[in-house]
Amino acid sequence: MKLRVGLGYDIHRVAAGRPLELGGVRFESDWGLEGHSDADVLLHAIGDALLGAAGLGDLGTHFSPGDPKWQDASSLDLLRRIAALLERAGATIENVDAMLVAEAPKLAPHREAMLANIALALGIEPASVSVKATTNEQLGALGRCEGLAAMAVALVMR
Repeated sequence: MKLRVGLGYDIHRVAAGRPLELGGVRFESDWGLEGHSDADVLLHAIGDALLGAAGLGDLGTHFSPGDPKWQDASSLDLLRRIAALLERAGATIENVDAMLVAEAPKLAPHREAMLANIALALGIEPASVSVKATTNEQLGALGRCEGLAAMAVALVMR
């Protein structure tokens, strides 16, 4: 058995008139994120971290944004599919740690629901999932609320 670490990063522009999904939770908002799927930037970063840790490529390799099959896809469903890919590859998810970089919205009221969603999708305990948030101190595009970004690390045993 070998421990492997993966890193994930994702960023999406803000888009008016779209629902805002983060961590599999729908937020009350006048804007969402632009993307081919539901654009859940947090789950995309986690998915990339897991795929990288298992040596299975990246999100775009498995769920191409050019494929109409994934139009408006649920990122929780994509995360379940990633967990199945890891299982078939003989990789066990030890933990994931993710951080949203955004001036808004506030994650704290939704953190427990996010942890539960992510853990359930991955088939791991909520205690093996961490979700945090930070601002960009009003610097750059993220600081001007033009988009949201997320990064994640994942540890798998293979």
